[in-house]
Amino acid sequence: MQMIEEAGAAVAEAPVHAITLLPSGKTFSSPAGESVLDAALRQGILLPHQCKTGTCGACRARVVDGEAACLPGAQPAALSPEEAGQGVHLLCCTQAASDLRIECAEIPHIPGIAVRKLPVRVVAMERLAPDVMRVQLQPPPGQQRLHYAAGQYVDVLLPGNRRRSYSLATTAREGQDLLELHIRHLPGGLFTDQVFGKLKARDVLRIEGPFGTFGMHDDASQAPAILLASGTGFAPVKALVEQLLATGSGRRVHLYWGGRARQDLYLHSLCLEWAHALQGRLTYVPVLSDAPEADAWAGRTGWVHQAVLQDHADLSQHEVYACGAPAMVDAARRDFATLAGMRPTAFFADAFVAQPG
Repeated sequence: MQMIEEAGAAVAEAPVHAITLLPSGKTFSSPAGESVLDAALRQGILLPHQCKTGTCGACRARVVDGEAACLPGAQPAALSPEEAGQGVHLLCCTQAASDLRIECAEIPHIPGIAVRKLPVRVVAMERLAPDVMRVQLQPPPGQQRLHYAAGQYVDVLLPGNRRRSYSLATTAREGQDLLELHIRHLPGGLFTDQVFGKLKARDVLRIEGPFGTFGMHDDASQAPAILLASGTGFAPVKALVEQLLATGSGRRVHLYWGGRARQDLYLHSLCLEWAHALQGRLTYVPVLSDAPEADAWAGRTGWVHQAVLQDHADLSQHEVYACGAPAMVDAARRDFATLAGMRPTAFFADAFVAQPG
């Protein structure tokens, strides 16, 4: 606790700089030593972000005027040397060294959504694959349900001030208070060992959320969408599809889901049902990179993002929503722009940062 108090004091005494957002003109303050993203969020300004570790690249912004620097120890892995040379920064890794003017659109406030801590009871557990568990959670009677947007995630709070982040695999809708998580087992993990060993129905967990800004924010957009998932990156994609179904959207959607073996496509039959029910509006393409002979797989093979390029030589009019391993997300962002003309502003990512289980 003392270390936290001392760190807070250091931030308070640091030089404070004014940050102006373009094109809105909104201004907030940011002390040296604090990320520009954290400063904005602390003052109620919601900027695009997801992982807050420099991995996903969602918080890209271009510094138009002023001096910005990388925070000590920060690793902006999702920023290319070319982007850095053009004045682009990842706001989660960047501190202000002077007053700044930056190009970054503010995320509109979502009415009724606020970060909360609440107890939840385990309602049901289902092993969808040998290493993937579906866990359904529900607030106890009398506890207000969680309000969230499709694509957001929650943290499971653990002893010792530790936490694990999981995307919500369902969309929030009236009369539905079940929260669904897809949890992959990491042997030796503090939480996933518990999920696959001791956790049972009626147990109580504590969660905090919702967090993140990943999702289809513009309901009016009719641009064709590429939904790209690897592994349990399917969880937020499932929420996005359910949102489209619930709103009756006529948007054209292409869903690509990649895994190594057939068992990694743990809700394959659900995707087939969507494709059948939404003929002409949703196309489903499963892709396996290393299927064993026992799978007798006759479908597409290779890397899932390359399957997208094989089917879509021109992505200049598409929006892409990519969820899963950072390597897949980074490759898709790079190759879609370079090889298929995708607009950088039309790529939205939820890169799953590695957790210790």
